[in-house]
Amino acid sequence: METKTRLIMTFKTDGEKNVSVSVDDPRTDITEEDIKDAMDLLLLKDVFAPNGEGFISKVDAKIVTTDTQEFDLAL
Repeated sequence: METKTRLIMTFKTDGEKNVSVSVDDPRTDITEEDIKDAMDLLLLKDVFAPNGEGFISKVDAKIVTTDTQEFDLAL
């Protein structure tokens, strides 16, 4: 079984759309304050503009952990 962890940060664009930025394998000791600071920095630096729409505010953030179990179906 393979376990993956991803930090998903969601922003609102100036076109009123929600857009997510994900980071694979975030630090295990990451704090809510670290995430807020990172999102504030992304807003300040204005580095993303999907479809020409810049980020204008934070919507939410979450850490998602998934377990994947593969099955060998070869006979």
